Amino acid sequence: MPDLKCEQAFELLDASAERSDARCTIKLNKEPIIEYLNSNVVMLKWMIAQGYDDARTLERRIARMQEWLADPVLLEADKDAQYAAIIDINLDDIKEPILALPNDPDASALFSDVAGDKIDEVFIGSCMTNIGHFRAAGKLLQKMEGAIPTRLWIAPPTKMDEAQLTSEGYYSIFGSAGARTEMPGCSLCMGNQARVASKSTVVSTSTRNFPNRWGQGANVYLASAELAAVSSILGKLPTVEEYKQYMDKVNTTAADTYRYFNFDELPDFVKSADSVEISDEMKALAKQMKN
Repeated sequence: MPDLKCEQAFELLDASAERSDARCTIKLNKEPIIEYLNSNVVMLKWMIAQGYDDARTLERRIARMQEWLADPVLLEADKDAQYAAIIDINLDDIKEPILALPNDPDASALFSDVAGDKIDEVFIGSCMTNIGHFRAAGKLLQKMEGAIPTRLWIAPPTKMDEAQLTSEGYYSIFGSAGARTEMPGCSLCMGNQARVASKSTVVSTSTRNFPNRWGQGANVYLASAELAAVSSILGKLPTVEEYKQYMDKVNTTAADTYRYFNFDELPDFVKSADSVEISDEMKALAKQMKN
């Protein structure tokens, strides 16, 4: 993993960054936000056309987004704003992945401190993942010969992700690796749709790992989808060098792997969305709320 530069650190935040006096400053850009909202408008209209509830709630959200898109203005802090604390993190000091330890999302460690720990089960899913994470996992699993040594759970956050991943051939890769593909949604993250084995050690891409949430006496690490996929292949937390070697395979195709899932560029979604009209009532409400 190369040293992170200030600009690279905020690449996934859709932000620009500047270095001044050794401090990294985030500057949000309108363009990625506009791209994101245009995609979401089409997605929500598609949901209305597909009969999702509650149509009025979805329509109200669309109207609010369209109102902002007509005059996109970003929020900014007051010049005299006071803060409870200022936390400075030198990103040049981060040389390797950091993951959350069992079973507290606030407890973390450097990867090298826990490398080699045996892993029984792996979960790639929850609302913290996007389609790029599943592509990355698929590209890593594609190199496998035979089934992986762990129990791997795959649960995309939405049915749309599932459909797109299926059309791109990734579900075939997951199946060949012996992964268990779950219904899109929370799955293991909530601990109520499925459970891991008692006293097992797990790597998860979710945000919570409280005791017994996942399985009785289970120990759950929280990590990235890429790190989780490598762990599922090796049956252990890899060393930093092993992780870098696997990530080289993903980094060579990063532009394709991590491309956005833009609904306004998918003909089937656009065609369905074009059949939905936002009422004057909702447009007026959105304008009123903005003012």
